[in-house]
Amino acid sequence: MGLLDWLLGRKKNDKKVKSKKRIFISFAIEDVEYRDYLVEQARKKHSPFDFIDMSVKQEWNQDEWKKRCRTKIKRSHGVIALLSKNTHKAGGARWEMKCAIEEKIPIVGMHIKKMKEEQYQSNFKTKKL
Repeated sequence: MGLLDWLLGRKKNDKKVKSKKRIFISFAIEDVEYRDYLVEQARKKHSPFDFIDMSVKQEWNQDEWKKRCRTKIKRSHGVIALLSKNTHKAGGARWEMKCAIEEKIPIVGMHIKKMKEEQYQSNFKTKKL
């Protein structure tokens, strides 16, 4: 059984969802539209997820935010980290992922925003054999 199966509440050879899982979504604020897509999925009748939103809607001091965020992560069954070119600059998202690891909460990274073709070419050189 894989981590995604566990997050979905599946057992080996069992496709039925037993109970909804509380999932914390970690993301860079520039990627909020992708978070919104996941939240929209959770609203569907047969969704196996309930998502926890810790997006800052008001000014909090950093210590208060971290305390509240850690509490929410500890109460989660797992974390989905939305990964993009913005993630390395998103201190909050990086802290959330670190917190999940510290609290031993399962975490799954989901790549979003694919690279442009020219970025692939510069990053992955092919060798002729």
